[in-house]
Amino acid sequence: MLYIALLHYPVMNKEGKTVATAVANMDLHDIARTAKTFGVERFYVINPIEAQRLLAEQITIHWREGYGAGFNPSRKDAFEKVSIKSDLDEVLAEISTVNGCKPQIIVTGANFQGELLTCVNLREVLKINRLPYLLIFGTGSGIAREVIDQADYRLEPIRGKDGYNHLAVRSAVAVILDRVVEIS
Repeated sequence: MLYIALLHYPVMNKEGKTVATAVANMDLHDIARTAKTFGVERFYVINPIEAQRLLAEQITIHWREGYGAGFNPSRKDAFEKVSIKSDLDEVLAEISTVNGCKPQIIVTGANFQGELLTCVNLREVLKINRLPYLLIFGTGSGIAREVIDQADYRLEPIRGKDGYNHLAVRSAVAVILDRVVEIS
């Protein structure tokens, strides 16, 4: 079972400081649609700032229940996957309650090196293992060390042509899910 999270805190800024980032409307739309396409159990948006969570909730409600739900039913279906949380512990507790065990945590990053989980290995594990897995994507300039250190795995980065790999997070989510989720 695969869950994904978009982490807005704790993440790094360009100077290497731990910060919280703002919710982006397009991230919610595009990642929700990608999560639905690839059969992700739930797409968590994690942000500690109440005003940011309220904004994300307003967007989500518009597409689930408001005018948007009738205007675009396929978008409504995608937004059913979205859950807004204040911190990673809240997400881990919910997944643990639903599944009866803590999820395996997998973090992503554009600059990871060393011992890494490959997309091919993760794809194989997901086919045979019914444990919950939480795949965390960072905003800003990447996931803070404190989250990386508590992860069970670090996923290999997307390698672009000539070493370029600075994708928008919503693009990275789509590429990685396409690589790890088997669509039969």
